[in-house]
Amino acid sequence: MSLAIFDLDNTLLGGDSDYLWGRFLVEQGLVDGDYYERENQRFYDQYHAGRLDIHEFLAFMLRPLAENPLAELLQWRARFMAEKIQPILLPKATELLDQHRAAGDTLLIITATNRFITEPIAELLDVPHLLATEPEFADGRYTGRSRGIPCFQHGKVERLSEWLDVTGHKLADSWFYSDSHNDLPLLDQVTYPVAVDPDAILAEHARQRGWPIISLRGD
Repeated sequence: MSLAIFDLDNTLLGGDSDYLWGRFLVEQGLVDGDYYERENQRFYDQYHAGRLDIHEFLAFMLRPLAENPLAELLQWRARFMAEKIQPILLPKATELLDQHRAAGDTLLIITATNRFITEPIAELLDVPHLLATEPEFADGRYTGRSRGIPCFQHGKVERLSEWLDVTGHKLADSWFYSDSHNDLPLLDQVTYPVAVDPDAILAEHARQRGWPIISLRGD
C-alpha cells in the first residue's frame, strides 16, 4: 500500500479554489470589489511566477473570515461549492483517485489553500486526509491569522514530515501529483513524481528529470 499525494488547485480541480473564492466574494458584493479583484489577481500572478509572499497573501485572504460571523461564512461557502467548485470538477481526476483507491493506497490532498475552503472539497472528492494552510480559530470566530507552518513550497515538505511522524505512513513507493513548480520541493521527495497539466517551469523540469507528464483535462 502506497501513499498517493495530490495537489488540489489546477491538479485535481480545473481551476484554483483560492482565487475563485476571491472572485465569489467580489461577485456577491461581500468585499470591496475593485480593491479585492486587483489584489486577488496580483497574488495569483505572483504565485504563478514563484514570487508569492505567503504571509502577505494569507493576511489578505483570511481577512474576510475574521470580518464575518461563522454562520454567514458557512452559508457563503455552501453556495461557493455549488457555483464555483462543482463546475471545475474533473472526471479524469475522479478516475485517478479511484485507481489509487482500488490499489489500496492512502489518499492525501496537500494544498496551500486554507482549510476553510478546501475541507469540503476534500470531502466531496472522498479523500480522507487533508493537509492545508490552517486559519486560526478562537472563541467561535476566525482571527484572520494563520496557525502553524503555511502549507506552501518547502512548507509542504515540513507539514508532510510532521504528518508522517504522527500517522506512521512512509514515503517509500509514494506518489505526488502537481501542476506547479511551487511544489518542486515535495516532488523531489517522493518516489513517483507526476506533473499534471504543468506550468512551463514544471513541464521543463519534468522533461529534464524524465518524470511523467499527464493531463486530467478534456476528454
